[in-house]
Amino acid sequence: MSFTHTTRGERFDFPDLRDLLARANEPKSGDQLAGVAARSERERVAAKLALADITLRTIVDTPVIDPAVDDVSRLILDTHDPAAFASLQSLTVGEFREFLLTDTTDGEVLRRLRWAITPEVAAAVAKLMANKELVYVAAKIRNVTRCRNTLGGPRVFGVRVQPNHPTDDLPALLVAAVDGLLFGCGDAVIGVNPATDSVDTVATILHGLDRLITTLGAPTQACCLAHITTQLAALDRGAPVDLLFQSVAGTQAANASFGVSLGLLREGQERVTESHRGREVNWVGEQVMYFETGQGSALSADAHHGVDQLTLEARAYGVSRAFDPFLVNSVVGFIGPEYLYDERQIIRAGLEDHFVGKLLGLPMGVDVCYTNHAEADQNSADNLLLLLAAAGCNYVMGVPCGDDVMLNYQSTSYHDAAMVRELFGLTPAPEFLAWLEEQGIVRGGRLTSSERLALPGGWEKVLGD
Repeated sequence: MSFTHTTRGERFDFPDLRDLLARANEPKSGDQLAGVAARSERERVAAKLALADITLRTIVDTPVIDPAVDDVSRLILDTHDPAAFASLQSLTVGEFREFLLTDTTDGEVLRRLRWAITPEVAAAVAKLMANKELVYVAAKIRNVTRCRNTLGGPRVFGVRVQPNHPTDDLPALLVAAVDGLLFGCGDAVIGVNPATDSVDTVATILHGLDRLITTLGAPTQACCLAHITTQLAALDRGAPVDLLFQSVAGTQAANASFGVSLGLLREGQERVTESHRGREVNWVGEQVMYFETGQGSALSADAHHGVDQLTLEARAYGVSRAFDPFLVNSVVGFIGPEYLYDERQIIRAGLEDHFVGKLLGLPMGVDVCYTNHAEADQNSADNLLLLLAAAGCNYVMGVPCGDDVMLNYQSTSYHDAAMVRELFGLTPAPEFLAWLEEQGIVRGGRLTSSERLALPGGWEKVLGD
């Protein structure tokens, strides 16, 4: 099916939906690298106008990648709710945008429709929205999840403590994690990216983090962000796995380049869920999966099928939501300027990712980050962080001093998260907040000042061990 738009006597032809979606996208260096971006601003506007006039039914009936050769496309079709979609199918993309922006379309309405909305529909409407509209609609939606605590509720702004170390030195990891806890961070997860993807290293980290959480009685979860097979091998050796992590993408070929399949993800989910039943932990829910995504991942694997970055990212969320995850986040600026060149593109992509993920029903976080060779700086990260807080982002990263010394990129720090909570009147997860109050780290809902420097009772044992 081809699409055409004519304006002032100039005709623009788009041979198929995939091309139309790509040309309608906001500028991204990755789309330019792939040769799918609009060739002029006039063409971009024409593509947006043409996209605004097609129906949601047309998008659902026109997969951008053939389901016969791509299991992500098949998964999207298999998980689609046609009954819920019936009320939307005749809307054009432009009308759907207006529906989302209407005051009467609240979070409960959107929650009921999440399985009616396919990733391609979510990506299409995002392409027609201004940044403030992406913030406004996302802020309506609260996607709540539960593992050792409850994340995503009203006014809750979670933080992943990310205490990475270039040699996986466990005492150094624990000191950095304690630093984060003293800033009130860590309710989303204490998650370590290991420098070495070995079973011994991952098991050591998981045991160490579990000892930290158990000794302190902190109601939060741990994760070691190694490959899924390494984590499962550590599980087989008796390591405690709270959350099972994996990076995922929006095509079968891109996931294969990560060494994963939908079947492996399902197996991992079942094994970790079963392991939880044998542990003496106060679980408040059974969501055990943690996924990371990022615009450009499929292109970097040469597995994009000519589809634009935003649409592929939305399809990665289609994969994620099929596994009922506790956490999902976009590492929005991590892949580099080849895919998101500068501050403008990183901020736009972060807001798009968050909006699309929330619309699809996911507990979305964002790693507000950039690489050192991108045209961005810490002010860029501050801008996106504040916009995401206004948009109701479930969680962000807490990295010591905002500088990840293992992954060699810049993110947000513990004190950044504390400032945002103070500025917007936000809190940690409720169970975690109660624990912070018990420990004297928070009083009356606010971080303590000088007292914060004194370790509460029992903490010295953790560091001493």
